[in-house]
Amino acid sequence: MKFIDKYLKQLILEIKSFDQATLEKMIIEIKNTRDRKGRIFFLGVGGSAANASHAVNDFRKLCGIDSYTPVDNVSELTARTNDEGWENTFAPYLKISNLQSKDIVFILSVGGGNKKLNVSTNLIKAIDYAKKKKSKILSITGKKNGYAQKMSDLCLIVSQNNKKFVTPFSESFQAVIWHLIVSHPLLKKNQTKW
Repeated sequence: MKFIDKYLKQLILEIKSFDQATLEKMIIEIKNTRDRKGRIFFLGVGGSAANASHAVNDFRKLCGIDSYTPVDNVSELTARTNDEGWENTFAPYLKISNLQSKDIVFILSVGGGNKKLNVSTNLIKAIDYAKKKKSKILSITGKKNGYAQKMSDLCLIVSQNNKKFVTPFSESFQAVIWHLIVSHPLLKKNQTKW
């Protein structure tokens, strides 16, 4: 019981500490992207990859925003991993997709990548490519000072209050936040069935 109580209390604390101003700016940037007929490319690994796939569905279906993630094409993802290395899975996808300045690269990540520690190098290379193409970079991360947080135009950091729960809170709140975004009246065009 103590663990359950502690976990749930920490969840409430995290919700109360969300940076609502940044979240609002993200919503406006996404609306502007849709208005200029830009696309969103969601990037994530591990649990965040599953979240990226789910987010693509919601942004396309509910908001009418052209959205993609390279993790939905397991054949290309694994072929690139096998032939070019894990670090080269996302940037070449963005290149072939003709990433432009009117597009968004949306990073979902616990740590956000770290060049020095050689962590999430595929995200790092994709962020660098997006910067080169002058695309907007939005991110939801669980930690400060990761590469995504440093390089993003807008970054919402979750799980700041308890490092013990950084992974489950980061991945859980990615879903909470994108569901909030696609439900926002500025973005939601289509109703859910239920």
